Amino acid sequence: MRTALPSRLSRNRASLAHKARYALHHPERIPAHLRRAARDAWLWARHRDHIAYYRAVMASDAARSPEAAVGGKPSPERWLAIGRMQFDYLVAHGLRPEDRMLEIGCGNLRAGRLFIEHLEPGHYYGIDISPDILLEAKRTLVRHGLQDKLPYLAITDDLTFDFLPEGYFTVVHAHSVFSHSPLHVVDQCLENVGRILAPGGFFDFTFDRTEGREHHVLREDFYYRTETLTDLAASHGLEARFMDDWERLPHGQSKIRVTHPTPAPSEDRAPGDGDDAGESESAGVPG
Repeated sequence: MRTALPSRLSRNRASLAHKARYALHHPERIPAHLRRAARDAWLWARHRDHIAYYRAVMASDAARSPEAAVGGKPSPERWLAIGRMQFDYLVAHGLRPEDRMLEIGCGNLRAGRLFIEHLEPGHYYGIDISPDILLEAKRTLVRHGLQDKLPYLAITDDLTFDFLPEGYFTVVHAHSVFSHSPLHVVDQCLENVGRILAPGGFFDFTFDRTEGREHHVLREDFYYRTETLTDLAASHGLEARFMDDWERLPHGQSKIRVTHPTPAPSEDRAPGDGDDAGESESAGVPG
């Protein structure tokens, strides 16, 4: 007998039926949704490129509350808790002080402030599409006294990473980036992240998962099937693995880890094949 999918993973939030049910159960949220829909229509009419559109969304959110623009709702305590959750998970899964870390969509350093404190000076590099949020990130650095850690903060308008060095970063991290990105932006990131990822390094990203129809809500929230993203990574020569243990944490998103393919072990030649064994051995042992 087939087990029904959990409602969170099967619902289509873009459907009229879902919107009607949601409005019926949460009538107090209807005015806020209508304001958000009106803002979406206005901004999309002015910015047809998604990066420019979402930069305008972040500018609008930051104008109302820079603290709440990235993960500060419904409370500052939630901002702290989600940042701590990201940090604790990454440290438990391999982040070392000597790592060189790139955080994509660093925002106002919700987790970045903890990464910066943990890493050696100069080993944290944060990028974001929003200048308004990066200004708030700078204020976060000052509030937490992290100036001596010499973090890098840079604005970007795409995910080609063309201004970053090849094979440099041992850890790349993106929390709540792909959940706000259409597939062509995700594809651009996965196409280029392998170039900047050091051998043996990893790229962790979260996404909003669905096991039903893939969809988006107001071009701000995107829901993907796991295999869509793992197959996309594979198409760019990367290995991708779903992080099951992340699912047990109270955050509402899923996580995938991307790495370079593991080299296949070389096969030992049988004695007598090719050159003689003595010559082969002396060629393989220094000195």
